[in-house]
Amino acid sequence: MSIPGSQVNPSAIPLSKDERNLFKDVVTPHLSDNMSRNIGISGLQRFNKTGKLIGTALTVKVRGGDNLLVYKAMTMIKEGHVLVIDAQGDTNNAIIGELIKLECLRRGCAGFVVNGAIRDVASFENTPLYAKSITHKGPFKTGPGEINVPVSIGGQVICPGDIIIGDEDGIVNFAYQFKDELLALAAQHAQKENAVKEMIASGQEEQSWYTDLLREKGYL
Repeated sequence: MSIPGSQVNPSAIPLSKDERNLFKDVVTPHLSDNMSRNIGISGLQRFNKTGKLIGTALTVKVRGGDNLLVYKAMTMIKEGHVLVIDAQGDTNNAIIGELIKLECLRRGCAGFVVNGAIRDVASFENTPLYAKSITHKGPFKTGPGEINVPVSIGGQVICPGDIIIGDEDGIVNFAYQFKDELLALAAQHAQKENAVKEMIASGQEEQSWYTDLLREKGYL
C-alpha cells in the first residue's frame, strides 16, 4: 500500500565508508553552531559509552509500542544506514532490543535513533544508540507503520536520506546536499576554537575572544 499511514518507500543510498570517515573527527557542536544553533534532536539519551554515530537515515514510523515495521525495515538496511524510529515518544513498550541490534549490525547498520523505549540496554554499550527511555516490556507486532517517510523526533524533522551525526553532545541531521559546505564550516570552526585555546593557555590578560564582544555590547 502507498497511502499515508502505510507507505513503504525505497531507502536512500547510504554514505560510503570514505564519506563517513570525513565526519570521524567532526563534533556535533561545530555542526549545529553553523546551522543557526537551532538544528538538532532534543530529549533523547545516549546509551552507548563508546562509538560515534555517522550514517544515512532509514526512517520508520510506527504506532507506539509496536515494531512490526521495524522488522520490515531491517530487510532494507545497507551498510551505513542509521535506523531512525519514530515510535511517537511512547515509552510503555520497548521498540528494539539486543536481537534487533544484532541483526541490524549484521546488515551494516551504523546505529539507532529511537523516539521511544528500548531494552537490553547493556548490549548497546559499544553500539551508537539514542532513545527516550528504557523498559523491560517487549513490543507488540501488529502494525501499522511506514518506512522512509519524514519523521519528527525531539522537535526535529528527519527525512529519509538525511546525514545523521551523533556523539556525546547529541544528534544533528541535515540533507546530503549540505555535506561539503558543513564539513568546511566545521573545520573553520575547529581552527577558531583551537586559536582560542592557545590564547587561554598563553595566560595573557586580554582575552579578545570574549572581551571584544563585551566591549561591543557596552559592558567594558
